[in-house]
Amino acid sequence: MNSTFASASSLTTLLDEHEARYRVIDHPPEGNTEKASRLRGHPLDAAAKCLVVRVRTGKTRQHVLVVVPGDRRVDIAAVRDLYGCRSATVAPLDVAEQLTGSVSGAIPPFTFHPDLDLVVDPALLHHDEIFFNAGTLDRSYALRTDDYVRVMRPRLETVAQDV
Repeated sequence: MNSTFASASSLTTLLDEHEARYRVIDHPPEGNTEKASRLRGHPLDAAAKCLVVRVRTGKTRQHVLVVVPGDRRVDIAAVRDLYGCRSATVAPLDVAEQLTGSVSGAIPPFTFHPDLDLVVDPALLHHDEIFFNAGTLDRSYALRTDDYVRVMRPRLETVAQDV
């Protein structure tokens, strides 16, 4: 897999190779999770909200794609504690877009860059399907949750907090 990921066709190829069950949903451009969820017609907590977080231990820097349900937010302190570091912050926009190959607001819950860990809050996995923008603001996927877990094998940790 290439170190960057930008196209929905690459995601489709990956899902097809793993025989994952999904639907493609085309819609007007939208990067806000709440508004995109309304356009796609699903509960907000079934949306995969993605945020790139930079964790720092001394001089070492690491990036984490943190995925939480759409009705919650990333608990930065929980991510910091999870990595046992002294500092955790939201990654700069250009860094997040470079590591994910996607525009902000359209980052899918997939990591393909070797410098980007994946941590998913288990609260996202309570629905049969999860929903997310597929690297662009005008295309989303509805993916069977069990297929997502099977394909990505994410690290499951409680990293979400109520809004």
